[in-house]
Amino acid sequence: MSEQAQHGHIASVGSYVGVFLALILLTGLTTGVAFIDLGPMNSVAALTIAVVKMLLVVLFFMHVKYSPGLTRLIVVAGFFWLALLIAFTLADELTRRWTPDPGPWGAILPFLHFLS
Repeated sequence: MSEQAQHGHIASVGSYVGVFLALILLTGLTTGVAFIDLGPMNSVAALTIAVVKMLLVVLFFMHVKYSPGLTRLIVVAGFFWLALLIAFTLADELTRRWTPDPGPWGAILPFLHFLS
């Protein structure tokens, strides 16, 4: 049995160095974008760069790119679950009727009187 069959895929040092340099470049790009006023697109640009960096780490450093199908399915299911949690949290947060001007603290004093 060959060493590669025993231990799975063995990535080259060059691929690790390439991914590391890409991560450093993307980190610099994130910093550069932070100093440019893109309006509401600043968050979109920063999150897009963050997702690309996350994908590089998951695919290469965590070896998901070379993993069997079941491992890939579990990783995708984890990100799908995270997307559901974020979507439901945002659905709750964005549909609340927040008052722009809250009442004074004195408005709750009668209630606090009954607690003591």
